Amino acid sequence: MRYTHVLIHYSEIAIKKGNRSTFEGILLKNIREATAKLLAKTYKRFGRVVCLLDENSDIEKLKGILEKTPGISGFSFCLVSSQSIDDIKATALALAKSFSFESFRISAKRSYKGYRYNSQEIGKIVGEIVFETLKKKVCLKHPDLDINIEVTEKEVFVYSNRDTFAGIGGLPVSSTGTVLCSLSGGIDSPVSGYMLNKRGCKVIYVHIQNNSLVTREVEGKIFRLCELLKSYQGKTKLYIVQFSEIQSQLLIAVPADYRMIIYRRFMLKILERIAYLENSKGIVTGDSIGQVASQTLENLQCIYEASSLPVYSPLIGLNKEEIISISKKIGTYQISILQYPDCCSFMISEHPKTKGKLDEVKAIEENIKSADSLIELAVSKARVYYF
Repeated sequence: MRYTHVLIHYSEIAIKKGNRSTFEGILLKNIREATAKLLAKTYKRFGRVVCLLDENSDIEKLKGILEKTPGISGFSFCLVSSQSIDDIKATALALAKSFSFESFRISAKRSYKGYRYNSQEIGKIVGEIVFETLKKKVCLKHPDLDINIEVTEKEVFVYSNRDTFAGIGGLPVSSTGTVLCSLSGGIDSPVSGYMLNKRGCKVIYVHIQNNSLVTREVEGKIFRLCELLKSYQGKTKLYIVQFSEIQSQLLIAVPADYRMIIYRRFMLKILERIAYLENSKGIVTGDSIGQVASQTLENLQCIYEASSLPVYSPLIGLNKEEIISISKKIGTYQISILQYPDCCSFMISEHPKTKGKLDEVKAIEENIKSADSLIELAVSKARVYYF
C-alpha cells in the first residue's frame, strides 16, 4: 500500500486553551524543520498536523524522526478521501485489501460535527462494505485489523492500527524556553536533557573538562552524545569548558572530604555564567537523591545554593534502573558507558562528606584565590560547537 499522507496527533497541546495555537505553531515549525527533505507539504487541521508525502519520501527515515519529536503523541501513515461516503467506503476497502487478517473493526470519529453521518453510522456503513466484499469477521474488542476513519472539516483520513506508531508526547521543543544542561558523559545527564526536551525546553549542553584529559576519545564521546540528542530537539549547541586551573586551586585550598561539594558548586557557577549569556531560564543536572555521596539532601542543598538560577533535576526521584531503562530507550546508553576519566574522579575522597554544612562550605571557599576571576576566565575560554 502506497500511503499519501501522515496524520499526526498530539494530546497535551490540546488542553492549552488560549495558548493552543501558539503550541501548534511551534510543533508545526519543528516538524517542518526536521522533515524538510522528506515531505511535500505540512499543514494543520483541527487537533492534528497533516503531512503530505511525495513519491520520493523515505518512510522509514520519516518514521524515525516523528517518533523522536516532542509534542507528538502518535502518528499514522494513511490514505485521504473526500467527504463523499462512497469515496470513504472505497478508500477503506482498498486499505483493508492490502492486509491479511481474519477479523476487523471500523473506528470512526469526527472533528467536523457538521458531517451528515455520525461516528456510529460511518462505522456501520463502511463496515458493511468490508464485510460483504472480503467476508471477514467483525470483532469489536480485539480485531486483527482496526481501520480508523477521521472526518475533518475538509477531508477524511483513513488508516489502520498496522501503520500507527507512538510518539514521545509532551510539548514541542522551544515552547517553554531554554535551559542549560551539564553533560558529564555519564548515563544520567543525557537522560536529563531528553526529559527537559519533552517538557518543551530547548537544551544547551555544557561539558566541563580537565585540560590534561583532553583526548579525541573524550571529546568524541561528548560529540556523539550531542549528535544523538540532536535528534530530539534539532539544532544543538555545546560548550566545552576547561576546568584545570580551577581544579588546581581546589586541590590546594579544599579539604579532600569537601572537594566534591565545592567542585559541584564551581560547576554551577560556571553554568550560571553561561546561562545568563544564553538567556537560559535554569540549569539542569542529572542528580538523583542518594545515588552518590554528593547527592544527599544536605549536599544538594549546599551545591544548589551556589546558583541564583533555578536548578532542575528531572531524575531526582528515579532509581538507577529506571534511568538506565530510559537511556536505553533513547539510545544514549551504549555511548554513556564508554569508559573515560572525567573531572569528578579527581575530586573524590575516600571518605567524602555526606552531610555538608553550608557555612563550612562558604568558609572554605574564602581560601580559594581569585575564584570569580578563574570562573570568568574558564567561561571566556570555552569552546562552542554546533550539531
